Amino acid sequence: MAIQKAGLMQFQDLFEVVGAGAFTVDMANAATGSGTFAVASVTVPGAALGDMVLVGPGVDVVDAPIVGHVTAANTVELVLLNNTAGAVNLASAKYNVVVLRLRESYSVI
Repeated sequence: MAIQKAGLMQFQDLFEVVGAGAFTVDMANAATGSGTFAVASVTVPGAALGDMVLVGPGVDVVDAPIVGHVTAANTVELVLLNNTAGAVNLASAKYNVVVLRLRESYSVI
């Protein structure tokens, strides 16, 4: 089955794009042992607590997922979770980051 692009973007009215960009990040070494973390911060003007963050790493994350969240105004933190038995030290790479905010009309259930 082929993937087809619909005429309308499915979520275009649900979110506002607060900010989007490509950042070169050299993630710190996540120490040996499952459950350790490495963290890097990037500046996204307009980002606020409660916004959603999508992260697209430009490097193989080696069984170590990376998530993003807003920690303060204009600050997005990228967190790598080491799920391996050894240390994870990713190469410096480009990370695509998109910050989304739920439109006011959808904020009430």
